[in-house]
Amino acid sequence: ESLAKNMSHRKFEAPRHGSLGFLPRKRAKRSRGKVKSWPKDTTDKEPHFTAFAGYKAGMTHITREVDKPGSKAHKKEVCEAVTIIETPPMMVVGMVGYIETPRGLRSIATVWAQHLSEECRRRFYKNWHRSKSKRAFAKYEAKYTEADGAAIQAATDKIVEHCTVLRAICHTQIKKIGLRQQKAHIMEIQINGGKNMAEKVQWVKDKFEKPVAVSTVFEDNEMIDTMAITKGKGFEGVVTRWGVTRLPRKTHKGLRKVACIGSWHPSRVSYTVPRAGQNGYHHRTEINKKVYRVGAAARNADGENTNNNAMTEHDLTVKSITPVGGFPHYGIVNEDYIMLKGGVTGVKKRVITLRKSLLTQTSRSALEKIDLKFIDTASKFGHGRFQTLEEKAKTCLLYTSPSPRDS
Repeated sequence: ESLAKNMSHRKFEAPRHGSLGFLPRKRAKRSRGKVKSWPKDTTDKEPHFTAFAGYKAGMTHITREVDKPGSKAHKKEVCEAVTIIETPPMMVVGMVGYIETPRGLRSIATVWAQHLSEECRRRFYKNWHRSKSKRAFAKYEAKYTEADGAAIQAATDKIVEHCTVLRAICHTQIKKIGLRQQKAHIMEIQINGGKNMAEKVQWVKDKFEKPVAVSTVFEDNEMIDTMAITKGKGFEGVVTRWGVTRLPRKTHKGLRKVACIGSWHPSRVSYTVPRAGQNGYHHRTEINKKVYRVGAAARNADGENTNNNAMTEHDLTVKSITPVGGFPHYGIVNEDYIMLKGGVTGVKKRVITLRKSLLTQTSRSALEKIDLKFIDTASKFGHGRFQTLEEKAKTCLLYTSPSPRDS
């Protein structure tokens, strides 16, 4: 009892500032989002890809009519923010087979396609420009002609015989989107479905050196997950990094600090105490992003621009998804794109990994059919007034007074 009387206590109780679930808060090792869990495999579906990769172009807004009987917003028009991710077709260049062990999955065989494009081979070099031979995969390519490809067939048979998980090796076609970077992003994509491993392997082999469109992986109204690296902020203090309270104004030697960083003993600072350090550029996975539209490319196979992939049934203006003046810090979206509700992790131009949902979606918002009425394509660089350049040209022509030279 006497011990209890002498013990001190907190004057105020409060939850801690900042989550410990995201420790350590340090810079990510990779610039591309990594898929750490895959959807559960089933044999009752055809073989299919479970992920894709694209590049964040920017944001805009849409209007749509809510279809939610019983809700106050039912049959009413709402305006929502959306993110546009440019997703050129990915190329399938290989496959990896995994076996299950007591310590998790282990890869036992990898089969590559016979020909790899330059943007793919650039990934295997630190400096492609200074490399003399550029002979990556030249020896492997020869295996297809030696002994009628016996080594390739042996690796394929090994996958069919022993493996339980198959993942395709795919790369993005980064040259199609006009960024300065020419080195493709390569990722493994798990193949789910199919009656057995032989069917999966044959399905992937048939797609070697062929493009895979995003429309074959995702569809409108689907709920998907995104993986990416957040926007980097550099070294920041505790108030910004952890959200702790500022000290009183008269505090000596600054007030954006933590006053007490722990007790005398144990004589070290606990990992739970907020400290200054790196903020941003962390790997983050966000689940349940609704797909509002999987849009076709504005540029067709012949290189001609159709510019009609932002039209809706209610808005028949011929326009492309690229706003007037282009997406700020990105440019023009000419390839296929996917429109997701809300914001997405990362800065413009950053590669975003898209994955099929791990969950069985049952909520009303997940099952709601989206009927877009209008997609905004006004300039995002200032106060945009015009939806297309043609509209701007007509309006500006009306207000242009004749110059003295014309009279």
